[in-house]
Amino acid sequence: AIPAAASARVDYENVAYLGGGSTVDVNNANVRAYLRLPGMYPSAAGKIVTHGPYKSVADVYNIPGLTSAEKEVIKKYESKFVAKDPAAEYVIDRVNNGLYR
Repeated sequence: AIPAAASARVDYENVAYLGGGSTVDVNNANVRAYLRLPGMYPSAAGKIVTHGPYKSVADVYNIPGLTSAEKEVIKKYESKFVAKDPAAEYVIDRVNNGLYR
């Protein structure tokens, strides 16, 4: 018997929030997406991607060990963040997406 074909997600509706636009998804974007936001990378960005998932952007302020300076820089860019539902195919690459110089 031939197994049933698996459905693949060819188009991800939230791809614009993964770092290619002005808004960053705190649940799915790779740490490098925060490079566009001065002061976020690597410290605050690293903490955001290694924690979560987040139900809302406000949840990032509950990250253990977040310094007051990191909270300030997150607050500066808070309007540029969204918290979309975590997608397994993107969450797995949040810290290291395999891109090297």
